[in-house]
Amino acid sequence: MKSVVLSALLALAALPATAQHTVTPPSAPRLPMATVFKGEAKFRAMVQQAERENWRQLPLGARTIRAARAMVGTPYVNYTLEVHDRIESPVVNLDAMDCWTYYENALAFARMLRYKPAPYTPQDLLHMVELERYRDGRCTGSYLSRMHHLEEVFHNNERRGLAKNITQRIPGAVRLKREIREMTVQWKSYRYLRNNPSLLPEMGRIEARVSQLPVYHIPKKNVRGIEGYLQDGDVVAITTNWKYGYTSHVGLIVKLKGRAYFTHATSDRDKGRMTIIDRPITDYLNGSSKHAGIAVLRPNDLPPSGFWGRPVAGR
Repeated sequence: MKSVVLSALLALAALPATAQHTVTPPSAPRLPMATVFKGEAKFRAMVQQAERENWRQLPLGARTIRAARAMVGTPYVNYTLEVHDRIESPVVNLDAMDCWTYYENALAFARMLRYKPAPYTPQDLLHMVELERYRDGRCTGSYLSRMHHLEEVFHNNERRGLAKNITQRIPGAVRLKREIREMTVQWKSYRYLRNNPSLLPEMGRIEARVSQLPVYHIPKKNVRGIEGYLQDGDVVAITTNWKYGYTSHVGLIVKLKGRAYFTHATSDRDKGRMTIIDRPITDYLNGSSKHAGIAVLRPNDLPPSGFWGRPVAGR
């Protein structure tokens, strides 16, 4: 009897949490579309491929990996979100990506396909990115409304029902404790902070709150044994040994040949400085002493938009 109850509880825990939240509306445009959206030709090509191959009927993880594969080979460029000295806005660049925007763009595109019906516009993708990237899904126009630490993204999105941080449920998980000071120590590297030093005290308070979050990871020595727990489209943050940060890199899991491979945007010159499907995640971790382990977020689909019930002519 106990085993039946346990199985039922595990099944309930595995259900997506899409009913637990509402989708916040997109923020009003604050910057020109030409500034905040790059790569419209790529976007149109991906939409056509998704409709032709019916990606919509796939589970979210599989959809995300289809989108990620369509973006493999995109040049790696950092700071693509830093588009203004003072005004913060959702930004999408499909022509150049870093590790964070690669996962975001793939997940946002995958969610878009089920959130609302076609036709799809750049504004639709910007909305999906805003939900993932900004605290409580709302960009206020302030740089501080964007979440700058993956551990806060994981926590905030789980609280809103957008995802489940499964790290603690995986065998071998251990808790980390760090004093987060990444943004306040390296503030001159960020355009918005460099031009607005008055933001630093509040950024310090944000980092203090992030430091208190319950952050778990799977140490890299244990990762080979838990690859079977990982699924297509899982967001994997690479934890670091640096004392002022929890994570240093992020990408997605794609299952191949019975292994959990790592697809990510890499700045490594020997890998072409682009988005790639790399080695199995275990091998990737073992390739550097800086890598401590992984934290794993499993995204959920969004509740479908009311547009599904309206005539096409009304859209």
